[in-house]
Amino acid sequence: MVYATRRKFLQSGFFGGVTLASVPRNAKSANVDNEVNIGFIGCGGRGNILMTAFSKVPGVAIGGLCDPDKDRLGKAKERFPKAQSWRDLRNLLDDSSIDAVVIATCNHWHCLAAIWAMEAGKDVYVEKPLSHSQWEGEQTVAAAEKYNRICQLGTQQRSDPMQADVKTFLHEDRGLGEILSVQVNRIGMRSSIGKRATPLPIAKDIDYDLWLGPAKDEPIFRDKLQYDWHWNWNTGSGEMGNWGIHILDDVRNVIFRDSVKIPKRIQSLGGRVVWNDAGSTPNVQMVAIDTGSIPVQIQLMNIAATPGGKKSPPHKGPGSGYIVHCAEGHYEGRRGAGSAFDPDGKEIKSFKGNSGNVAHQQNFIDAVRTRNRQILNADIVVGNDSTAWCNLANSAFRASGQWNPTIVSDGLPTMAMQASVLEKTLLPYDITLQSEDMKLSSILELNSKTGEFTGTDSERANKFYKREYRRGYTVPRIT
Repeated sequence: MVYATRRKFLQSGFFGGVTLASVPRNAKSANVDNEVNIGFIGCGGRGNILMTAFSKVPGVAIGGLCDPDKDRLGKAKERFPKAQSWRDLRNLLDDSSIDAVVIATCNHWHCLAAIWAMEAGKDVYVEKPLSHSQWEGEQTVAAAEKYNRICQLGTQQRSDPMQADVKTFLHEDRGLGEILSVQVNRIGMRSSIGKRATPLPIAKDIDYDLWLGPAKDEPIFRDKLQYDWHWNWNTGSGEMGNWGIHILDDVRNVIFRDSVKIPKRIQSLGGRVVWNDAGSTPNVQMVAIDTGSIPVQIQLMNIAATPGGKKSPPHKGPGSGYIVHCAEGHYEGRRGAGSAFDPDGKEIKSFKGNSGNVAHQQNFIDAVRTRNRQILNADIVVGNDSTAWCNLANSAFRASGQWNPTIVSDGLPTMAMQASVLEKTLLPYDITLQSEDMKLSSILELNSKTGEFTGTDSERANKFYKREYRRGYTVPRIT
């Protein structure tokens, strides 16, 4: 393994009579200005956005760039000509001048890249969702603890001061009375990713073995390699892991104040409809969640309201946000803003935030400099718990079977209502809930200690708790 020598050094935690926990890791980070040298793993769209954000944090230098796509790497190098560049992240991790890394790869690489980085003595800022399957997220949490690394998840809304104000209003001030339920919305238009008759040729400038990493080497039948990996289970987590993680993290933070690590029970209804493309993740999905206290329901819709239309299906509340139903009104929250309404629908209070951009990156750098994980706004433990909700919703979908009215009538309390909403959404397309593409799960119960499913259909759902890894790119069990 590349890090055999370094791992021994890290595990001993000792060099020249000084422990790693007490001082910065190299001479560069110990200079007068306490500059933090950052390496970027992934130079695509999100990577470039994060480069801009970190560039605004005082005392940060972008010193490393890495991407298996030669074109993307070259464009990033044009932005930061002084930075070193590599195709293979292992070479970046071997460079002692890099203090911390930002991981903005495809979802399937997040955990392995983070673990390798922490083994190599780097602190880590990793994009959401943390994991592609829940087991590997748990190993990443264990790695942060074992190697004493700073590890932050890129759910930047955690660093928006507005969130604290909303929590005070809802909980301490009880501004809308008792909280009764929560509805999560991710309702936004997307398009077909195409469906090729022959596998997609991979550009010669892409090191495809590195791009795949832990994922299976299987033919791709969509039209584009990049970004649309989101909608294939081999590399992505669908809209639930793309946008859903942000909203569910807000709900865990603002409504539950992180007291609910994982749900008690979950049920899914949805499918990939209309497009007939090469994607495998759902583009319509309703999820009912029993938290043991306040019920949560998720509405995910990526199709148009009508065939060929340009508007999303009608819905209550924000398209990307959540509604908190309370005894004395309701609250609507979204990125950077929120509003509280009385029972008659009159706005009684508004909230304005900054979405957490730059502040979230500053928070990470502050923790790196002080070696204090406690000040992180989205520590890896919190990030793993929020990601779990997405992984569990996806597992429920993948473990689903065909429509069964008995399962709906005997299902979680909100599922019958959610099924009715979805049925109306599909009506313009002449698609029914009984259609072949629609899938319905039973009520899946969860073991709160292990995070695995138990009881009815648990064997089917637990198949997605841990994935199989390609040789040479196995996520290690951290003990």
